[in-house]
Amino acid sequence: MNDLAEANNDTYFLGHPKGLVTLFLTEMWERMSYYGMRGLLVLFMTREVIEGGLNLDDGTAMAIYGVYGASVYFLCVPGGWVADKIFGAQRTVLIGAIIITLGHYILALPLLELLLPMDLLLKLEPLLEKTFFLGLVFVSIGTGLLKPNISTIVGQLYKPGDIRIDAGYTIFYMSINIGSMLGFLVCGYLGEKVGWHWGFGAAGVGMTFGVLQYIFSKGSLGEAGLRPTLDEGEDSSKYFTIFSISSATLFLVVISAFIGLLSINPELLNQIIVYLILIVAIFYFVYLYLFAGLNRAERGNISMLLLLFIGSVLFWAGFDQGGSSLNLFAKDYTDLFIFGWEMPATFLQVANPLMVVIFAPFFAAFWINLGKSKLDFDTPEKFALGCFLMAVGFSVMIFGVEAAIVNEKAGVKWLLLTYLFHTLGELCLSPVGLSATAKYSPKRYKGQMMGIWFLSSSLAAGLAGLLASKSFELGVESMPPLFNQIILALVIVGVVLMIANRFVKAKELGE
Repeated sequence: MNDLAEANNDTYFLGHPKGLVTLFLTEMWERMSYYGMRGLLVLFMTREVIEGGLNLDDGTAMAIYGVYGASVYFLCVPGGWVADKIFGAQRTVLIGAIIITLGHYILALPLLELLLPMDLLLKLEPLLEKTFFLGLVFVSIGTGLLKPNISTIVGQLYKPGDIRIDAGYTIFYMSINIGSMLGFLVCGYLGEKVGWHWGFGAAGVGMTFGVLQYIFSKGSLGEAGLRPTLDEGEDSSKYFTIFSISSATLFLVVISAFIGLLSINPELLNQIIVYLILIVAIFYFVYLYLFAGLNRAERGNISMLLLLFIGSVLFWAGFDQGGSSLNLFAKDYTDLFIFGWEMPATFLQVANPLMVVIFAPFFAAFWINLGKSKLDFDTPEKFALGCFLMAVGFSVMIFGVEAAIVNEKAGVKWLLLTYLFHTLGELCLSPVGLSATAKYSPKRYKGQMMGIWFLSSSLAAGLAGLLASKSFELGVESMPPLFNQIILALVIVGVVLMIANRFVKAKELGE
């Protein structure tokens, strides 16, 4: 029996393989750093210089937020390819984690003003002002390498047909939310109450913990994700050449922008990225159907994954308003005082991960019990339910916006209720989406298909940036019409998923 089979048979961690502990903790620290920093982005960019911010207008800040979010997930596609063809998932996760750590410390570089002599600080000041965007680039690249491959390794800890896999992904998903909760609390407090770059630096410290524990415990992963998934006799050298040329090109573009040779319009770039991602997704699915040499069962699985891709895009475009338009609404239009103390706006974002941690075990048990009773929802039906719950959340938020229009400030209950329905929708959609991608992807495309799953989040993030940039065009009064459009789209997609599920069925394939 090989190491992977042994890992599949053990019940070390809550009835699941021991390697899940390593992946759980790595993902927890990565999400702590990612969400802790992300919760500060829009606030930092829109605050005045005297408050330590960049003093950007709302539209530009939302566009940068959209570009960043889209880039993070778009890079999951080449990140999956790098693991499949060159390094293997385990090594790619480690490389990505180190790059993320460097990115967060770059974001915190302005803290050097506390240590450097004034004459040196004046010379470095023009460069320090640009480190914010350079740090975002590093975090984006590192996340693109880590995110799809750590999720792929989770799936490879289980044998094909193991009924624990959905529950395993739900437990893994809890790590995401424990980490994001820590990030919003620690980085959010330091960023808003002490200094923005202290918050960014705390994200770097958290990621350092993640890197160290992964290095010392990755032996528990066994063979899962250890090697590239090359065909027999296939040579990885040609792929390494492509990787090297692409990396050098990206380096030149980043350096050119950093030293001012390239001028970038964030709003235009956001639109371009959305169209680019859409084109990439269309061409990739066409390639899989027509040119990848898949059999009939595999093409049927791709049909279902395409349906889930569409549902995922719209869901996350709405969900990502939590870090952009709803985050600004919390900061500027919500009464944040509790017994005379004004809590940081980022604290409200703790509601979502906290609710996930509370409700995830119940959802995991619910899906398993339904499966044992042969009453389980099909995956597209779970996605449709997630879309409907998201629509209910935005319906609630419209009442909150109207309260703010009348009273200048809205109570926190409106955001909390909105996040409750969004969280319930998330638990219907996200963990089972990861699981479906791991189960139904053709073996030699597993890493790339996990990248495609995150590509839906990339397209959603770009679309969310475009939507959020319109949310305050005419002040807070712009929000209800925008939310009504989102509600209508969510309901339509949910109904389409329910209908299409009658005609598209997936089959889990053996390895």
